Amino acid sequence: MSGQQRELTMRFLAEPTDVNYGGKVHGGVVMKWIDQAGYAAAVGWSGRYSVTVAVGGIRFVAPIRTSDLVTVTTKLVHTGTSSMHFSVDVTARDPMLGAAAERLCTHCVIVFVALDQAEGKPSPVPAWVPTSDDDHRLAEYAMKVMELSKGIEQTIARYRDPAA
Repeated sequence: MSGQQRELTMRFLAEPTDVNYGGKVHGGVVMKWIDQAGYAAAVGWSGRYSVTVAVGGIRFVAPIRTSDLVTVTTKLVHTGTSSMHFSVDVTARDPMLGAAAERLCTHCVIVFVALDQAEGKPSPVPAWVPTSDDDHRLAEYAMKVMELSKGIEQTIARYRDPAA
């Protein structure tokens, strides 16, 4: 049974082991945080084990520095039969400064599918229905981002196998 938690926030402290040679947090570390928050959000919505199936529209807007307090915020913006789409914002700030110093660092849409653990097959998730204008806007946005991502996948497939 699901608690149907629509939003989830996780916080991380950027550590020296998270940074690249330029002194900024690796993009891969940021993607790991996004995946962890997305997983917790998907399980919180569906009440089931879930797996990442796609990440679309990821943009690294600003760097994250060592010792920054990083906030990863997820918000459910679309459900399919077994899939859940989350809008994700990653922000960061010096922990000694107030929330006004927070800056957007990364944004994306991440999609999870709930699975039946015994059989490993997709499992139905509770439907989410947009109610506000903002909800409708976010749902449309998520679908457009994923549509663009599918277009990129098709382009790559044609490039890799011109006969297809």
